[in-house]
Amino acid sequence: MARVKIFSTASCPFCVKAKQLLKKWNIPYEEAMIDTDQAARREFATATNGARTVPQIIIDGECIGGFMELTEMHMDDKLDHLIEQ
Repeated sequence: MARVKIFSTASCPFCVKAKQLLKKWNIPYEEAMIDTDQAARREFATATNGARTVPQIIIDGECIGGFMELTEMHMDDKLDHLIEQ
Protein backbone atom coordinates (compact mmCIF):
# COMPACT_ATOMS: atom_id res chain seq x y z
CA MET A 1 0.00 0.00 0.00
CA ALA A 2 1.19 3.49 -0.80
CA ARG A 3 2.36 5.63 2.09
CA VAL A 4 0.86 8.67 0.37
CA LYS A 5 -2.67 8.84 -0.95
CA ILE A 6 -4.24 11.84 -2.63
CA PHE A 7 -7.98 12.29 -2.98
CA SER A 8 -8.70 14.45 -6.01
CA THR A 9 -11.07 15.35 -8.82
CA ALA A 10 -10.41 15.75 -12.52
CA SER A 11 -11.27 19.46 -12.56
CA CYS A 12 -9.23 20.61 -9.56
CA PRO A 13 -6.14 22.71 -10.43
CA PHE A 14 -4.70 22.32 -6.92
CA CYS A 15 -4.97 18.54 -7.26
CA VAL A 16 -2.93 18.72 -10.46
CA LYS A 17 -0.31 20.91 -8.74
CA ALA A 18 -0.08 18.60 -5.72
CA LYS A 19 0.43 15.54 -7.95
CA GLN A 20 3.05 17.40 -10.01
CA LEU A 21 4.97 18.28 -6.86
CA LEU A 22 4.87 14.72 -5.55
CA LYS A 23 6.24 13.51 -8.89
CA LYS A 24 8.91 16.22 -8.91
CA TRP A 25 10.00 15.24 -5.41
CA ASN A 26 10.03 11.51 -6.36
CA ILE A 27 7.37 10.66 -3.79
CA PRO A 28 5.20 7.75 -4.95
CA TYR A 29 1.49 8.11 -4.30
CA GLU A 30 -1.84 6.45 -4.86
CA GLU A 31 -4.65 8.55 -6.29
CA ALA A 32 -8.37 8.23 -5.57
CA MET A 33 -10.69 10.20 -7.86
CA ILE A 34 -13.74 11.07 -5.78
CA ASP A 35 -15.68 12.55 -8.70
CA THR A 36 -15.86 9.26 -10.59
CA ASP A 37 -15.54 6.55 -7.93
CA GLN A 38 -18.25 6.10 -5.28
CA ALA A 39 -16.06 3.83 -3.14
CA ALA A 40 -13.30 6.46 -3.19
CA ARG A 41 -15.84 9.12 -2.17
CA ARG A 42 -16.90 7.02 0.84
CA GLU A 43 -13.26 6.41 1.80
CA PHE A 44 -12.59 10.15 1.38
CA ALA A 45 -15.34 11.05 3.85
CA THR A 46 -13.98 8.64 6.44
CA ALA A 47 -10.25 9.19 5.96
CA THR A 48 -10.52 12.99 6.01
CA ASN A 49 -13.09 13.26 8.79
CA GLY A 50 -15.63 14.83 6.45
CA ALA A 51 -13.42 17.27 4.53
CA ARG A 52 -15.20 19.10 1.73
CA THR A 53 -12.28 20.26 -0.41
CA VAL A 54 -9.70 18.56 -2.58
CA PRO A 55 -6.96 17.69 -2.73
CA GLN A 56 -6.79 15.91 0.58
CA ILE A 57 -3.51 14.12 1.18
CA ILE A 58 -3.03 11.17 3.51
CA ILE A 59 0.50 10.34 4.65
CA ASP A 60 1.05 7.14 6.64
CA GLY A 61 -2.67 7.06 7.49
CA GLU A 62 -2.85 10.68 8.70
CA CYS A 63 -4.70 13.37 6.80
CA ILE A 64 -2.29 16.30 6.44
CA GLY A 65 -4.63 18.55 4.46
CA GLY A 66 -4.24 19.87 0.95
CA PHE A 67 -1.79 21.51 -1.44
CA MET A 68 -0.66 24.27 0.93
CA GLU A 69 -0.01 21.86 3.80
CA LEU A 70 1.95 19.57 1.47
CA THR A 71 4.10 22.49 0.35
CA GLU A 72 4.69 23.62 3.94
CA MET A 73 5.75 20.11 4.96
CA HIS A 74 8.23 20.02 2.08
CA MET A 75 9.65 23.43 3.06
CA ASP A 76 10.07 22.15 6.63
CA ASP A 77 11.89 19.00 5.38
CA LYS A 78 9.16 16.75 6.74
CA LEU A 79 8.77 14.71 3.55
CA ASP A 80 12.34 13.49 3.13
CA HIS A 81 11.49 10.05 4.55
CA LEU A 82 9.02 9.52 1.68
CA ILE A 83 11.38 10.25 -1.21
CA GLU A 84 11.95 7.27 -3.46
CA GLN A 85 15.66 6.64 -3.92
